[in-house]
Amino acid sequence: MTIHLRAITPRPTTVDIKGRTVEAIVSTGADAVRPGYIERLDLRGADLSRLVGAPVLDGHRSGSTRDQLGVIEAAELRSEGLWVRMRFRSNDAAQAVLTDIGDGTLRGLSIGYTVAEWQDGRDGKNRVRTATRWTPLEVSIVPVPADAGAHFRNGEFGMEPDEQTAERPNETERQTRAQVNAEIRSIAQTAGLNRAWADGQIDAEVTADAARQSAFAEMQRRSADTTTRTTRAVITHDNTAPEVVAQRAGEALFARSHPDHQISPEARQWAGLTFREIAREVLQMRGAATMAMTGDALITRALHSTSDFPMILGDAVGRELRRSYGAAPSAVRQLARQTTARDFRAKRAIMLGEGPELERVGEGGEFSYGTIDESEESYSAETFGKIFAISRQAMVNDDLGAFTRVPTLLGASSAAFEASQLVAKITANPVMSDGVAVFHEDHDNLSGAYGAPSMTTLSAARLAMRRQTGISDRLIDVKPRFLVVPPELETTAEQVLAEIAATKTDDVNPFSKLSLIVEPRFTDAQQWYLTADPALMDGLEYAYLEGAPGPQIETKAGFEVDGLQIKVRLDFGCGWIEHRGWYRNG
Repeated sequence: MTIHLRAITPRPTTVDIKGRTVEAIVSTGADAVRPGYIERLDLRGADLSRLVGAPVLDGHRSGSTRDQLGVIEAAELRSEGLWVRMRFRSNDAAQAVLTDIGDGTLRGLSIGYTVAEWQDGRDGKNRVRTATRWTPLEVSIVPVPADAGAHFRNGEFGMEPDEQTAERPNETERQTRAQVNAEIRSIAQTAGLNRAWADGQIDAEVTADAARQSAFAEMQRRSADTTTRTTRAVITHDNTAPEVVAQRAGEALFARSHPDHQISPEARQWAGLTFREIAREVLQMRGAATMAMTGDALITRALHSTSDFPMILGDAVGRELRRSYGAAPSAVRQLARQTTARDFRAKRAIMLGEGPELERVGEGGEFSYGTIDESEESYSAETFGKIFAISRQAMVNDDLGAFTRVPTLLGASSAAFEASQLVAKITANPVMSDGVAVFHEDHDNLSGAYGAPSMTTLSAARLAMRRQTGISDRLIDVKPRFLVVPPELETTAEQVLAEIAATKTDDVNPFSKLSLIVEPRFTDAQQWYLTADPALMDGLEYAYLEGAPGPQIETKAGFEVDGLQIKVRLDFGCGWIEHRGWYRNG
């Protein structure tokens, strides 16, 4: 008896070595896993107008003509997928690839394409983006395809029949079958299928390809069952959402300028990328083709066709601005209390009195009603801002300095602006709601005697603050915390506040625990202030618009300016709400 066998490795019979052609199914529309979502191609939406005549590339490379292996001669949609006929070049490299395809040792296929229209949806817990209108631009020969169903058209298996007798079975056949059985068990393990499934496939003497298809079908059925049982999916965040991408890539861009910054794990995939590399990433993430695009073209297209790229640059600029803003000297801000303003209308501060004294209630007596006195001060937040631009040339040149110099200056300028506004309120000495200026003899917080701080003048100031009475004319016992002087009095103030290692009680410095604040914006060289801690006693107050503390930025791809326009906005206001926590000498 004679047994006829065929090789287990498929060899595509559509390969024509002499004509240098081969047929293939380059896409079946199968799912491809992308960062944060699953991508699907709707083959019905494919525009094949640019595919005929398109290049056949080596692994999607398009850096030179050496990367092109051939061209697409014909293309059409068939029931099994997107069919093409490729003609390979006559050079040695292309002929070597075609020979490997004919031998069945090179099987991977992939396509490059642009997407004109996406449709977003969900498949259980997974986000799915389906390309409903797309244009294939090239076909590549690759070692690992994204679409497992893409293949060169196999036809029949291409090995000559081999004959043997039943009495002496071929040893090579036994080894080949053993290899197939081992591959089937590997397929079962990878797909999460049990041993009974693998044994059933082996007993049926199926090929490895048939077992692989059966495993894929089993995985699809199991996935469908799981989806049916799922009743609720909780999405914590979308890794491809523009605001998430902007935060992570912006942090990575900021870290390039500040190597000491500890970059978060989520941002590490963007670490070290240049402006053009970031532009390429966001364009590809949104389905745009970037092959053969220059750095200038990448940046220009990313600026004007996606929201991600301007947001990334804005995030990096914002981080730089906030860093310099936070590092700027903030001496005078220590003297005021920070709060928020809900809108731009006058912010009213209602000051309550000390409350009525408790009265003795006799046995069976009645409790009497008390009242709390009030006073009211107000101020409002206003908008301040400036627009600056970072040129497209700076981004093409990967000029990190453009993203550090200007934001650094603006951050420091914003902090200085706030300080100048607070100083202006102090030196202006405005009239309060009671018709009296903040610093006035009627408020018991002003000494007309000019002169540097000394033990005598500090004692008088402290006594006046301790003797302060509230709205209801009751003692409130204000404790001094800060001594505020102009630069001309800095040395004298340091000497007065110096802590002395006293050997007897009379030598102890009672003012050594005061904190010295030197404010260079004060113009009167002989005028100084003693203030309470704003956390314990009201006085000067400043506010930002609710939800927008400090300077805020907005970005827009420039049209009048060729590059990125960045607007810095500060919604800020300050004013006096109480005079009792401050004392002025001079």
